[in-house]
Amino acid sequence: MKKILTLILPALISLAVYFNALLFLSGCKNESKNQPQGNTLYLPAERPEDDIYHYTGFSLSYNEDNEQANWVAYELTDIELIKKVKRSNNFSSDPHVTSGSAENNDYRRSGYSRGHLAPAGDMTWSKQAMDESFYFSNISPQTQEFNNGLWKDLEEDIRRWAKKYKSVQIVTGPIFTEGMETIGNSQVSVPLYFFKSVMVYWEGSYRPLAFIIPQNSNARKYTDHAVSIDEIERKTGLNLFYQLQDSLEAELESKVFKNFGK
Repeated sequence: MKKILTLILPALISLAVYFNALLFLSGCKNESKNQPQGNTLYLPAERPEDDIYHYTGFSLSYNEDNEQANWVAYELTDIELIKKVKRSNNFSSDPHVTSGSAENNDYRRSGYSRGHLAPAGDMTWSKQAMDESFYFSNISPQTQEFNNGLWKDLEEDIRRWAKKYKSVQIVTGPIFTEGMETIGNSQVSVPLYFFKSVMVYWEGSYRPLAFIIPQNSNARKYTDHAVSIDEIERKTGLNLFYQLQDSLEAELESKVFKNFGK
């Protein structure tokens, strides 16, 4: 018996090591899928035409006809506000979009800046999240005044809210309309309006904010462009925050709020 054990023990050990390795690799594979984790309230209801991609810091639905996202959605937490990496500025075509995304040449000498939907400033917690935020699938043509004006003000306040409320759920994107200008060989559409909707859960209740901001706005504050979530849904065909209980969703989405106060 001892002789038999001596002969088969190394083989048994090798098999154990092999199967443990398989289990480990399987776990790693699951983690590398970049599927959204945790609270996914931010994800709009999926439509038949949606071509959805999940990245480290956000998810998006890509619109091939307009060469940009229909929407970009993600959760931003207070922990993710701890800065670990610098802005990369490495704009690049999205290698994951099977139909092909826009590219740098489309924006060159176009008169429009490369405007982030999920801002790089929300992705400083991860190098991969930062790099992916510079994919052109996450970029829309924006005027410099808009990108560095009301849009930037709103992005900065969202980071402030993430710190205060611990977590914010964000859905943002362009609003496509008839007769839009296009730029570049890829014919990237130039939206006239952008939307952003934010949801927080605080002190036992959900609180929403929603905005539709025109690129040519003369407003001094983005709150001048506050709308209901229902209005965003009417103009985009999206169903936002659909995971909420129906009665609560109907109540929250029909009202216009300018702050998170009760």
